Amino acid sequence: MMLSPDQTDSDHPWAQSDAESVLNDMKVGCISDDPGDGEGRIRTIATQNLTREEKRRRRRATAKYRSAHATRERIRVEAFNVAFAELRKLLPTLPPDKKLSKIEILRLAICYISYLNHVLDV
Repeated sequence: MMLSPDQTDSDHPWAQSDAESVLNDMKVGCISDDPGDGEGRIRTIATQNLTREEKRRRRRATAKYRSAHATRERIRVEAFNVAFAELRKLLPTLPPDKKLSKIEILRLAICYISYLNHVLDV
């Protein structure tokens, strides 16, 4: 690109001394408002060269993603605990209200199922 006589070097982004402002200008130049161009997504030079794993890491680093993930995990753990509580109600123990760990519930369920199979076989 050639400079016209009335245009100075300082009008171009590469003539600026601040590297951050140059990068910002480059990003602004890459923003696409056209809905046909990438479905209206913002594209920057910095994100175009990232690998799939790097993009995933950046997406997971946002507060919104972490909050949503924490909510999903809370719901999952709650459902898991409800399932263990329901299984616990079906298992005979003395005393009936004895607190059991999850592994104890699973082991007791295995023994109880084995016992019921034996009863049906006899």
